[in-house]
Amino acid sequence: MSEIDTLDRKILSILMKDANVPYTEIAKKLFVSGGTVHVRMKKMEQMGIVKGSHLDVDYAMLGYDITAFLGVYLEKSSLYDDVAKHLLKIPEVVDAHYTTGIYSVFVKIICRDTDHLREILHDKIQQIGGIQRTETFISLQESISRPLIMEPED
Repeated sequence: MSEIDTLDRKILSILMKDANVPYTEIAKKLFVSGGTVHVRMKKMEQMGIVKGSHLDVDYAMLGYDITAFLGVYLEKSSLYDDVAKHLLKIPEVVDAHYTTGIYSVFVKIICRDTDHLREILHDKIQQIGGIQRTETFISLQESISRPLIMEPED
């Protein structure tokens, strides 16, 4: 485990619930200076614990109505790194996980519609060397999307 203390965990806990909370507000809640929060966050970024911040976007409101998950079968597990590099080049691929179980890779993609999904599958993903076949699951509704809420250790 990385060398972080209770204050670091409290800062993370607050920001994981709402990344928009200003450092000054966090500082007031935790009875430290804003500079302390800033320094602690920089330290955790350098340690690789904090990997950046992201906007939570409703893609459907931007015309991307399809979220799909792909179970990817690889010809050989050793091809994962190469396949992942190719998947990274496809903007619609937003997550990819090397997994145990029947799929070698589990991928999340976001597309405008079913025609766009078919295009991404046929013209891009299934053309990647090492991919034996894929299974597609279209999401009908997302019920939960949240970060892990860690309670700080006291």
